[in-house]
Amino acid sequence: MSPALPESPSATSESPATAPRTTVVVGGVAGGMSAATRLRRLDEEREIIVLERSSEVSFANCGLPYHVSGVIADRDALSLQSPERLAARFRIDARVRHEAVAIDRAARTVTVRRLDDDTTSEIRYDELVLSPGAAPRRLANTSTDAPVRTLRTLDDLDRIMADLDAMPASGPVVVIGGGFIGIEMADNLLRRGLDVALVQRGAHLLAELDEEMASPIADHLVGLGIDVRLGQPVVAIDADHVLLGDGSRLPAALVITAIGVTPEASLAADAGIAIGASGGIAVDAFHRTSDPAIFAIGDAAEKRDANDGTGTLTTLAGLANRHGRAVADTIAGTEAPSRPALGTSIVDAAGLTAASVGWSERVARERGREVRVIHTHPFSHATYYPGAAPLSLKLVIDAHDDRILGAQAVGTDGVDKRIDVIATAMSIGLAASALADLELAYAPQYGSAKDPINMLGYVARNLASGEDRVIQWHELEHELATGAVLLDVRAEAQLAEGRIPGSRWIPVESLRERHAEFAGRRVVVQCRVGQGAHTAARLLAVLGHDVVNLDGGYLTWRDGRRARALAELPLAA
Repeated sequence: MSPALPESPSATSESPATAPRTTVVVGGVAGGMSAATRLRRLDEEREIIVLERSSEVSFANCGLPYHVSGVIADRDALSLQSPERLAARFRIDARVRHEAVAIDRAARTVTVRRLDDDTTSEIRYDELVLSPGAAPRRLANTSTDAPVRTLRTLDDLDRIMADLDAMPASGPVVVIGGGFIGIEMADNLLRRGLDVALVQRGAHLLAELDEEMASPIADHLVGLGIDVRLGQPVVAIDADHVLLGDGSRLPAALVITAIGVTPEASLAADAGIAIGASGGIAVDAFHRTSDPAIFAIGDAAEKRDANDGTGTLTTLAGLANRHGRAVADTIAGTEAPSRPALGTSIVDAAGLTAASVGWSERVARERGREVRVIHTHPFSHATYYPGAAPLSLKLVIDAHDDRILGAQAVGTDGVDKRIDVIATAMSIGLAASALADLELAYAPQYGSAKDPINMLGYVARNLASGEDRVIQWHELEHELATGAVLLDVRAEAQLAEGRIPGSRWIPVESLRERHAEFAGRRVVVQCRVGQGAHTAARLLAVLGHDVVNLDGGYLTWRDGRRARALAELPLAA
């Protein structure tokens, strides 16, 4: 939880009763502009001033990478509102290239530096909304001559585009960081025709995912021609190359770093406002800071985690917009507490979509939760209708109360629909087993009569009732080491896809006649995705065997083992 929020010192002066109240918003873009425009719709008399240190007060930062490739051809399409339009439509005084540098809480004033001429002035506020965002982390081991850029604002984009126009047509470019921005930038640089390397310090891309869910993304990027380097720290960035921890040198005419962000909390901290354990500005459910006259939203503010209520940093535009609206409602006198953050996110990894919500299995276990985990590999819609695409789904469930703690999805079609349904289920506290009963839209070109979401629910229900027993891919090695027999029950035609070392092939149809061959031994059954093995496990249990199913089957085991191999070796494009 966030630290206790201390009492605010009382203001030394009050606005005259006849004067309109003044709300100052520090930072534009999603959170700040949502707060300012919503507040104007609720209160026509109030003075509203927005201070934005970049040259654009309202822009689509999530669309910035797509201008690099020309997918979004018009740069001006990313600029959503100008100060002139905000003044004309909303009577908002939006001041670009103005940076808030200090807060005097007793006097209720903000000191503002005008960046064009370095002059300062003070603005008095009745309410102050802090939405300064987050700053890109930067690497310390960088030569002064190194062409290193980050991407957070339109100003950053303009600098990158100028660099690209000035460099050789093929690059090369090195992107450091395998999160959302890093993957999107690598994708769009590749679309531009450049030679691209993507470097990730961690063992797999997209830290929000578990390793077996992330490995197909790395495979996909490598297949497109991106040189992916996993588990590699950057030792140095020089004028024409990047030196990695294994000694390899990646040529680089341009380096783009996307290694995460830190909340812009120094303005608040310097004013004595409480900072949460996460490093974000501590706020209550109404986004008030430790000073009741000051609010904080967006990437700079700490959120409450939906699973355990602890303070967390969740940098999502949807939350920033929603919280900006909520702050405006509170200032205008209509208070409603904000819901905790689920962290629902999605990214296009060069045509392969990855999405997640809530906790990964790794995070759940790190926080001491006993979990049940489900992997499925359904298709996006009915397989008899043309165009069905495979999906990989993962559900993380609290083993004690059947509560959904998180989910992940990877595929080319239908990922957004499934992750949104699960996020909605989590937001209303729906149990994992209850997913089986959801009535979802069905036609063969959109889904299946048993939608992949329903199938997750059926599996969850079987596990909760004890009808099924499963182990995870990373538990198989221990099972085999302690004497279990691994039965591959797939059809013979599926064996060409690969075999798990040490497995014995006995198709489901032969188990009744051959089950005595492994009597007295614990049995792990495995098929391609887990469904056929479920049938085999039920049969063997009835026949008296101690049997468990390998969750997610051969495909999940393959992806998990591949993830660990990728973390150990550089990938060749």
